[in-house]
Amino acid sequence: MKFPLDAVSRARVLVVGDVMLDRYWFGEVERISPEAPVPVVRVARREDRLGGAANVARNIVALGGQATLLGVVGTDEAGQKVAQLAAEAGIGTKLVDDASLHTTTKMRVLGRQQQLLRIDFEQGPAPQSLERVQAEMSALLRDHDVLVLSDYAKGVLGQVEGLIAAARQAGLPVLVDPKGHLYRRYRGASLVTPNRAEMQEAVGRWQTEDELTERAQALRGELQLEALLVTRSEQGMTLFTQAGRAHVDALAHEVFDVSGAGDTVLATLAVTRAAGLSWEDAMRWANRAGGIVVGKLGTSVVTAGELA
Repeated sequence: MKFPLDAVSRARVLVVGDVMLDRYWFGEVERISPEAPVPVVRVARREDRLGGAANVARNIVALGGQATLLGVVGTDEAGQKVAQLAAEAGIGTKLVDDASLHTTTKMRVLGRQQQLLRIDFEQGPAPQSLERVQAEMSALLRDHDVLVLSDYAKGVLGQVEGLIAAARQAGLPVLVDPKGHLYRRYRGASLVTPNRAEMQEAVGRWQTEDELTERAQALRGELQLEALLVTRSEQGMTLFTQAGRAHVDALAHEVFDVSGAGDTVLATLAVTRAAGLSWEDAMRWANRAGGIVVGKLGTSVVTAGELA
């Protein structure tokens, strides 16, 4: 099957969720510190990338779709950087400024392409910011075809039930990348995409494929979902719908870095579903995109050309 670029180019995807800035400091390690038994990294290069929900939007644009990003950032340098990088990537933004928080930032220090340390800066948004997110999203729905909710448990989707209800009332399909085990929050979404660990947290460990199918279909029914997609790393992906179970094996030849792989999968599902593909065909393209992105360093994107 050929990647449906023409149809994807018309897809208008609204991405709402936890916006992050991913910072990378690259350097060389040549000695151990005399102050403590830790490596000394002489930083040679710094790079900032969009992370979290912003990386989902970045992947949508890279695949040829149109993306609008709605989230919360602080009134700080990191928030300004997020806005700058989004504009450079061709992403439309409706970022809510919250002076009470620091923009969520993950700073990674790497030596010889190996991650040595990660430092996280994160803080939950104020209640007023969540109300502004709800109001902004309601105004944006009519101009989009699909709503994507990217949940990294940083607080922006603290009122996710209302967001899903508003989207469904507007007739938009809702795709959710979940976090945690309280999946009742996502009731009424069209698709939820837990990874293997998240699925185990939600339904417990399974011993057989039949047991997984039984629990997955029970969860899908309880949450009134059209589809439930479990991403299973080296075991591929398994899709559960009313029609039954469908599975694709993993395509990655070499896994270099899984950072942001879920963002790429979610973005691919969104644009292919908006383009009119079935859930099963959308899963196959998402599996191909996920297999490509894990061969790249850090939060990265897959382009339509790479899927051709």
